[in-house]
Amino acid sequence: MLPHSALGLSPQRGRPRKDPEALATWVPPPGWKRVVAWLSPEERLALKRFAVEADTSVADLIRALASGLASGVITREELLQQVKRGASAMEKIPTLFERGPDFRVLDRPRAECLWVLEGEGTPTEKLDGMNVRLTVRQGQVVRVEKRRNPSKVQKQQGIVDGWYVDADEYGREDRWIYEAVRGTDVAGWPDGEHPCEALGPSIQGNPLGLTANVCVPFDMSAPVLTTVPRTYEGLRDFLLGADSLYSPGHHAEGIVFHHPDGRRAKIKAKDFARS
Repeated sequence: MLPHSALGLSPQRGRPRKDPEALATWVPPPGWKRVVAWLSPEERLALKRFAVEADTSVADLIRALASGLASGVITREELLQQVKRGASAMEKIPTLFERGPDFRVLDRPRAECLWVLEGEGTPTEKLDGMNVRLTVRQGQVVRVEKRRNPSKVQKQQGIVDGWYVDADEYGREDRWIYEAVRGTDVAGWPDGEHPCEALGPSIQGNPLGLTANVCVPFDMSAPVLTTVPRTYEGLRDFLLGADSLYSPGHHAEGIVFHHPDGRRAKIKAKDFARS
């Protein structure tokens, strides 16, 4: 982390949290505004860990980021790229059409996905495996995470989006994830966090008939589909017999549409009612 001085901060700047008497009389500088955000337990813990490593408070960590942006130490483009990547990785991709009582899709597109039917976005093959995220530094995997989806109780509480948690290299339930990581060449990957699909003979029944476990990054290796219909009937008929580009001879699970602004939408063959 950059020192406070490089970001225009002094060690004394900010609310005196450890001094109760000063806290009772402290008044923010003119023009200062308080920003509040809801965080998941995992996000809060990640911020806390980073703050501990930087020997600062979470408040000063966030303030240093804002100050760095304001002073030009961190560029808007650099920060925006990370925000988009994080949001894209964590949000639940909406299904293109509304669902009926039987959970199959209806010929009624979701309002936020109309751009797909208007011909916008790039379609890629949706790979059927396990969602993981690899953090790469200098051609080396330094962190492996797996996606965790909300439980039934959490969904009833309004928690609908999944999140990532660290995978356990020595845990039985995560051994196949790490086998896929070891079978993936990341030497040419750029530094950063890469959402991937872990695929292979030990994962999700291996519907693509692969001979080894591997991680396929969404942002670099998802097969692009050149001709895809943009209507309910067209997509239904297309997916009924769609062959996988990633593993020819096997059925493709579905399609993910990627808009240039970061929006995504998905549709799977099994979303449609069987005729």
